Amino acid sequence: MTPRSVPGPRAQLAAARRLVVKVGSSSLTSLDGGIDPGRLDRLVDALAARRAAGSQVVLVSSGAIAAGLAPLRLTRRPRDLATQQAAAAVGQLLLAHAYSASFARFDLDIGQVLLTADDMIRRSHYRNAQRTLERLLGLDVLPVVNENDTVATDEIRVGDNDRLAALVAHIVGADGLVLLSDVDGLYDGDPRRPGSSLVAEVEHPADLQAVEIAKPGQGTLGRGGMATKITAAAMASAAGVPVLLTSADEVGAALDVAPDGPKVGTAFRPSGRRMSARRFWLRHAADVQGRLDLDAGAVAAVIGRRRSLLAAGIHGISGDFVSGDVVDLVGPGGTVVARGVVGYDAGELPAIIGRRTSELPPEQRREVVHADDLVPLSDPAP
Repeated sequence: MTPRSVPGPRAQLAAARRLVVKVGSSSLTSLDGGIDPGRLDRLVDALAARRAAGSQVVLVSSGAIAAGLAPLRLTRRPRDLATQQAAAAVGQLLLAHAYSASFARFDLDIGQVLLTADDMIRRSHYRNAQRTLERLLGLDVLPVVNENDTVATDEIRVGDNDRLAALVAHIVGADGLVLLSDVDGLYDGDPRRPGSSLVAEVEHPADLQAVEIAKPGQGTLGRGGMATKITAAAMASAAGVPVLLTSADEVGAALDVAPDGPKVGTAFRPSGRRMSARRFWLRHAADVQGRLDLDAGAVAAVIGRRRSLLAAGIHGISGDFVSGDVVDLVGPGGTVVARGVVGYDAGELPAIIGRRTSELPPEQRREVVHADDLVPLSDPAP
């Protein structure tokens, strides 16, 4: 297939057989009354219509904490962790019940999947989440995913549901990701200023350098902002998933299956190839336990020629890691150039780094990081 014959991101989204849709707190709830039934029903109407058109759908939904505010007589999103967790405990039940009742209008079953960062950074948990979501879809159940705010702490949060949605899109092998919020797309400046224009399409993450991106929102309901949505869109598109960013009010148009795709929002063209779940996990979700400092020759071998990392190319280590942990590989300029699963404990490496393989005892003549357990993060230095 020639580049010109590759469908654009909007057409790809319209044709997607498996779609992840993320909706933010402010699109579902209000401080006055908690969950807004009208907003939630409009979202469900559009998701059910897309299901009826033949697509599998995974919903990543914020709103648990916001839904719990009104019943607890809280006037704004709490700042302390314990009250946030209490609000989430109340709100998760209300949100799940509201979704269940709304989807029941279409005889659709839903399954709630609550994830924490631990489920993303630990490989075994990541695979468990993958299997659960795949099985739910196989049973014709629509998964509703949220971060488990009742147990997540500030130290182990995924961070925001935009990033969670990008991770879920890769976990389930989605053909497209739709990020719904209270803005209708990405603008080339502050949308409140005269002269700012909607960016209809982003072909490559580098295009975003010329765009003024607002700082993460400090609103009363959610914790995300435009910056988190751009980060999530860049993550997904760099891994081969087309993305649409638009307003929740435009959800019907966003999920349009017309051949030329939705006419709303900002579309992000896939800028990279699909990567394996393991490599995506290494790149975006793994918990890094240390670093290895590489010389220029090792960087060229690992990044340029996709070779395994050997002890001879390492001149420094830091961190308290064991064999099987994830470490950053850092080039001479201090830039993290790759990430991988290390094959040695930190205590074993000082005696062997900088030495050729032939100089080592037979039991230590193995790769420090095997090429199959390594993902590049940047291009090699010229």
